Amino acid sequence: MNGMNFADDSPVYVISVAAQLSGLHPQTLRTYDRMGLVSPGRTAGRGRRYSTRDIEMLREIQRLSQEEGINLAGIKHILELQREVARLRDEVARLHSLIGNLGNELESTRAVAARLAKLRHDPDPGGRDLVPIRQTSVVLWRQTGDNP
Repeated sequence: MNGMNFADDSPVYVISVAAQLSGLHPQTLRTYDRMGLVSPGRTAGRGRRYSTRDIEMLREIQRLSQEEGINLAGIKHILELQREVARLRDEVARLHSLIGNLGNELESTRAVAARLAKLRHDPDPGGRDLVPIRQTSVVLWRQTGDNP
């Protein structure tokens, strides 16, 4: 394509090309669109434009229908469940990241609590800061004159 790179979800194929690539009739693609099985992008004039991901989905629908004998209502339900599973996986990954961040914050808080406990028993910490000051904070404060 003249050296241009398209993402898998870039809507680039007109319905006739998408039909050829998927091995389906254009009317079948229109039916799938009406049913919400595959929702291609639209041009300003409302023409359908299919992405590589759409073509793969059309092939999978065809496989489920022909090889597995699943009707279109069943396929629609399967696709909805697959989308929900993908959404939930993303949410689980986000929550794992959040838990990791909270764990790091908890460890920092525990370290400060330990220093406080030690300070309580040893009132002269020997010039050590209770909470270590980041060098960037000190430099920024000295440059701006603002009190942190």
